[in-house]
Amino acid sequence: METQTFSKRNWLILLLFGLIGQIAWSVENMYFNLFVFDTVAPDLHAITLMVQLSGITATVTTLLAGTLSDKLGNRRTFLAVGYLVWGVTVALFGFLSPELTASLLGVDAQSAVRITLVAVIVGDCVMTFFGSSANDAGFNAWVTDNTRPAFRGTVEGVLSILPLIAMLVVAGGFGILVEALGYSTIFLLLGILISLCGILGAFFVKDAPDLKKQGSMRDILYGFRPSVVKGNAPLYLSLILVLIYGIACQIFMPYLIIYMSTYLGFSVLEYSAVFAIAILAGAGVNLYLTRLSDKKDKSTLLYFGAGVFALGLFAMYLAKGLSHGATLVLFGIAGFVMITGYIFVLALTGALVRDYTPEGAVGKLQGVRMVFSVLIPMLAGPAVGNAINRARNIPLPNPDSPDAMTTAYIPAPEIFLAAALTALLLFAFIPLLRRAVKKQK
Repeated sequence: METQTFSKRNWLILLLFGLIGQIAWSVENMYFNLFVFDTVAPDLHAITLMVQLSGITATVTTLLAGTLSDKLGNRRTFLAVGYLVWGVTVALFGFLSPELTASLLGVDAQSAVRITLVAVIVGDCVMTFFGSSANDAGFNAWVTDNTRPAFRGTVEGVLSILPLIAMLVVAGGFGILVEALGYSTIFLLLGILISLCGILGAFFVKDAPDLKKQGSMRDILYGFRPSVVKGNAPLYLSLILVLIYGIACQIFMPYLIIYMSTYLGFSVLEYSAVFAIAILAGAGVNLYLTRLSDKKDKSTLLYFGAGVFALGLFAMYLAKGLSHGATLVLFGIAGFVMITGYIFVLALTGALVRDYTPEGAVGKLQGVRMVFSVLIPMLAGPAVGNAINRARNIPLPNPDSPDAMTTAYIPAPEIFLAAALTALLLFAFIPLLRRAVKKQK
C-alpha cells in the first residue's frame, strides 16, 4: 500500500539537510562571487567563468553519482559522506588569497592575483563535486524516493522556501558576520556545520524501504535516449520550464549583491534588510500558495507564478535613479514581488518534475534534471548577464586603482529586464505541457 504521509522523521531530515545544503549553495552562488570581487580582484569575467564551470561540474557529478546510487540502491552514503567532505572543502576556501599565493610561490602581486583567481575557480569546482554528490544526487533522489503525488506539492513547497531562508541567512547575516569576523573564519564555521550534518546523516538517514539496486553505469546516458524522452514527454516539458526559469534566475542572481552594494550603494545593513523583508514576506505568502498545488492543477497555477516573477523583476529594473531612501523602499517592494513568484515557480516546477519522474529511474534521471536546472542555466544565464554588464560598462564607484587585468565595471540594471523577458517565455511552454499530459492519459 502506498504511503500517503511524510513522517516526522523524514520532515526533520528534509529540513536539516535541505536547509544546510541550501545555505552552502547560497554561499557558493552569492558570497563566493563577492569574496572574489572583494578580496582577489573585481573581475566579473572570472566570476562568470566560475559560475559556468561550477554548473558543468555539478551536472557531470550528478550524472555519475545519481546513476551509481541507483546501481548500489543507496542514497544514504552519498548524502552522509558527501556532506562531510563538502564541509571540509568549504572550510578551506576562505584561506585562499593573493597575499598567501605571493608568500608561498614568491611571485609578484599581479601574478599572485592571476594564480589566486585560478585557485578559487578550481576550488569552487572541487566543492561543487562533493556538494552535488551529496545534495543533487543523494538528497534530491532521497526526497523523490520518500514522497508521493498526494503530498509532494506540500513537501516541494517547503523545499522551495528553504533556498530563500538560506538566501536570507547568507545575504543578510552572512554579510554582517563577514564584516565582524572575516571570510576565512566564516567559511571555516560554515564548513564545520556542513560536516557535522554529514556525520548526523550517517546515523539518522534511512533509505526508502522500497529502494532497490537497479541499472548499471551504462545508464548514465539513459535520460538522453530518444525513446526515454518520447515516452516521458510531460517530464521533459517540465524540465524545459525548469530550464527557462533557471536561465532567468542566473542572468541576475550571481550579480545581485554586487549590484546592490555598488550600483545602488546599499550598505550591508540596508541590503540585509531588503532581503529579510522580501524573503520573509514572500515565504509567508507561499506557505498558502504552495498548499494550493496539492488541490489544483500545478500547470495552471504556473501561469500566475510566472507572471508574478516577471513583474517583480521588471519592477527591480525600474527601482533606480531616485533618492537613496526611495530606491531602498521600491527595490524592497519589487524584491518581495519577485521572491513571491520565484518561490512559487520553483515549487511548482519542482513538483511537476517529481510527479512525472518514472519510478525505478529516479537516480539515473537526476543528472538529466541537472542539465536543465543547472548546466544550461549556469552557462547561458551568467553569459547573458555579463554581456549586458560589459556592454553597459558602468565603472566601479570610487575604484581603488584596479589592476589592468580586472574588468573594473559593475552589474547593470538591465540584467533584471533581460531576466523578466526570459521568464515570460514560460507562457509559451505551459500549454505544451498541458497537452502532453492529456495525451499521455
